[in-house]
Amino acid sequence: MSTIDIIETRVRGFIEDIQHPNQKKKININDLEFQLRKLLEDYFEMDGYSLFYQAIVTLEAEGRLTPIQNNQYNGRTPALALYYWVNIKVQAAKWDRLEMMKLSDQFDFSYYERHPEWQTIDEWNRIRKIYDFLKTSHEREIVSLEERSMELFGHEKFLLDSDSFPDGKGFFMRLGISEDQLKMVAYGEPFVFWMKQGKQMKDIQRILIVENLSFFHTSIKLLEGNKLDYEPELIIYGEGTKIEQSFSFFYRMFPKKNYLFYYAGDLDAAGYGIIIRLIEKYPDCCIQPALLIYRKMLECLEQRNDQKQGQTINLKYRDTFMQWFTEEEQNVLMKLWLENKRIPQEVLTIETWRRWT
Repeated sequence: MSTIDIIETRVRGFIEDIQHPNQKKKININDLEFQLRKLLEDYFEMDGYSLFYQAIVTLEAEGRLTPIQNNQYNGRTPALALYYWVNIKVQAAKWDRLEMMKLSDQFDFSYYERHPEWQTIDEWNRIRKIYDFLKTSHEREIVSLEERSMELFGHEKFLLDSDSFPDGKGFFMRLGISEDQLKMVAYGEPFVFWMKQGKQMKDIQRILIVENLSFFHTSIKLLEGNKLDYEPELIIYGEGTKIEQSFSFFYRMFPKKNYLFYYAGDLDAAGYGIIIRLIEKYPDCCIQPALLIYRKMLECLEQRNDQKQGQTINLKYRDTFMQWFTEEEQNVLMKLWLENKRIPQEVLTIETWRRWT
């Protein structure tokens, strides 16, 4: 066996030993090389690192390894990423094809045929539970996603995005079924709101959603003094991005009819994203920017500050948001953007509001 074959065989053995059928594993490439050097006394004489490098590149090309791109390298020449994902081990199909055919009246198994690594005992047991449930689903009541997850999979968090169950959410996609079929619903989380004094639920027509807590309380004071733009009957505290999940709860609390929703948030990348995603996610609702309030914020331009670190920069959200404004206002907003500046909603206080009254 040639020296390159010896190195590659050893490396392949290491990788196969730690490959998992269901989840990726993270390795430090220097630790891997160190283990190799301990096994081969003539590692340096055979120019072992060059052969090690070739073996890693080969495994990467085969899809067994994926470099983690975080600008960390192993300090050698030629360089390798310091960390790699050891990808899921591809295994031969394990499930009995006859048993799959018995369940094919409810499920499409084409994904599992293309990805045999998912043909595990745990996955099959989950599918059987779903199949048994669907046979009597017409008799079942609609419950929460967490309740159904507990019943079918033994844990209320299985179907949620979580570190504990990273594959739970993907289970539905692999099997090709919907939440409706399992008679469950992901309930929105309740939000904090304030109804104008003397108003009843049936009186509500205009709703103002505000991103931040300070302006929520300021809005209440302004509403009580009949000084708030749009004269809403209801004010909702959006709590940043939380409103994107909790908004659906509105129609469980209030009568189903046509409402006018006005949204006011920070003039920054995050604020633009929240309102545009709300509009896109709920196209049947009349949701629009509270332009009168945003214009008051623009008049507080001297109080702008630096854009928050870590905000997602999405040009589509920015451009869609700015289309609501006049050309002159768009120029100001674009200048803020290019300077990496923002105007927080907290510039609007009871005191600053007096400028316009």
